[in-house]
Amino acid sequence: MLRSLKTTQDGSKTLHVSSLDETYHSHHGALQEAKHVFIKNGINRLKKYEINILELGFGTGLNVLVTLDEYLKTDICHKINYYSLEKYPLKLEEASSLEYDKFFENEFVKNAFTKIHSTDWGKSENIEKDFFLQKIEEDFYNIKDIEMPPIDLVYFDCFGARVQPDLWEEPLVKMVAEKMTPGGLFTTYSSKGSLQRILKGLNFEVEKLEGPKGKREMINAWKK
Repeated sequence: MLRSLKTTQDGSKTLHVSSLDETYHSHHGALQEAKHVFIKNGINRLKKYEINILELGFGTGLNVLVTLDEYLKTDICHKINYYSLEKYPLKLEEASSLEYDKFFENEFVKNAFTKIHSTDWGKSENIEKDFFLQKIEEDFYNIKDIEMPPIDLVYFDCFGARVQPDLWEEPLVKMVAEKMTPGGLFTTYSSKGSLQRILKGLNFEVEKLEGPKGKREMINAWKK
């Protein structure tokens, strides 16, 4: 997969996939999007001692970094088990070119930038304190066969429906839902009407929220 480096409007970088004509993050700002969707409207909405997170997909690792940063600077929870699926992992040099460490003040987070990309796939790794990351190199559609504890929080961060519409349809969403615990939160940058209908049909309570810069709306969905 051929990828090239792009700088977004908030100064943070992303990658552009030429075959899809799609970027990993919003051109309005990679960092602001990750914080708005997955921190403000994701982990900050949960109040649990231990949180199990499932991410689709790992991509640049930015969502891991913003989650680790929030975990280290707040008392949001005691422990995080973070599971992240990715079919096409970046090479370490690609990840390094993003220079995300420059956007964080915490030295542990800065150092973790390289660590999360260099750790072995398929193994649970202790990144810092009680923050554990397991990267899984696998097609999203094989999620039903992957062992993990009941998931409290889903970061649904697939490429957009314009280029990969099947990822936003019921078969995959249902498999993800089946991994979640009752009361679990599904959060995504998308606000597609068809996705909302799918989630409601799978017994989720859907909330429309203000989207990140450049998007009018996004959604949270709570599993009943």
